[in-house]
Amino acid sequence: MRTLTTTDELRAFCEEAAKYPYVTVDTEFLRERTYYSKLCLIQLAYRDKSGEDAVLVDPLVEGLSLEPLYELFRNEAVVKVFHAARQDLEIFWVDAQVFPQPLFDTQVAAMVCGFGEQVGYETLVRKICKQGLDKTSRFTDWSRRPLTDAQKTYALADVTHLRLIYEYLRKELDKTKRSHWVAEELQVLTDPATYDVQPQEAWRRIKTRTNSGKFLAVVRELAAFREEYAQSNNIPRNRVFKDDALVELASTKPRSSADLGGSRLLLREARKGPIADGILKAVEQGINCPQDKMPKPDLSREKLQVNGALADLLRVLLKAKTETAGVAAKLIAPSSDLDAIAAGERDVPALHGWRHEVFGADALRLCEGKIALRAKGQFVDVVEL
Repeated sequence: MRTLTTTDELRAFCEEAAKYPYVTVDTEFLRERTYYSKLCLIQLAYRDKSGEDAVLVDPLVEGLSLEPLYELFRNEAVVKVFHAARQDLEIFWVDAQVFPQPLFDTQVAAMVCGFGEQVGYETLVRKICKQGLDKTSRFTDWSRRPLTDAQKTYALADVTHLRLIYEYLRKELDKTKRSHWVAEELQVLTDPATYDVQPQEAWRRIKTRTNSGKFLAVVRELAAFREEYAQSNNIPRNRVFKDDALVELASTKPRSSADLGGSRLLLREARKGPIADGILKAVEQGINCPQDKMPKPDLSREKLQVNGALADLLRVLLKAKTETAGVAAKLIAPSSDLDAIAAGERDVPALHGWRHEVFGADALRLCEGKIALRAKGQFVDVVEL
């Protein structure tokens, strides 16, 4: 098990990997104590018989530059294969504003190939590679050194099995002509906006029981302050204050340090110093927010006039179509999207792209009365009208 600890070693490996059609990639990181993920280990592998085709890279070694890896990421002649790539990609984007191109995510491909929704790596290893995974090192603190042989073996398994999984899924996609389905799904993963957290939009993640503009204005300012403070200090947002404390603050609207002292849910550390000052300023800004600047929640879906019978028919059609295609129904359309279609909405993901091929086209025809559904034994099929 080789561990690369110098830039020259990494460059030599990446130059060799560039001679092959694909390279598998995984990372180990920590995020419990930081806002941004702390990269602790990188695993890389290509397909060769030399025994030197899988390595670990230690990014914690002083002086090691990841630029050779980023050069490989930019090499469009080599496919970069990940499993559940979102958090890995965020690390590389934040560090170097680079996305691996072209990218292949085996979790996305597995969903398209009928393995179910958000299938885990362990499941694919068991079903495709016919092997099990040793889970004993799953909860490792990857920032600690030295790593044991067991930890290294566990980490390398994340890219060595991935080679066979990729080759299997690639063949399935070619056979079923669904490669463009995966390409559509991956566009979101390689969009910088996916990883660009705007503090002024952070309030949308907060669950509240009221849609009052005045209340939401305070929520917005508190959430924005928390996000900015967490980013600038590289700490988890819940270490500043938790969501329930945020909602409490928006309700009580503290105006002084003494008021903060009466909070039931606010952490002790947040009742003084820069966090306390930020809270009081945010509350004041929210209270003084002009009427025309107050946030407005999206209530469009709540006001939809849903045709219940049509929504039920769409659910039957979706089940029939996804069973035939071997794709998880939730990957095509959640229930809320089916209700939206039944209410006349047409700007719905299920009606566009590859989903249109599988379900959307017939969903529109059903809404327009051009087709009907017929039970035929254990199956449901489409009848032209």
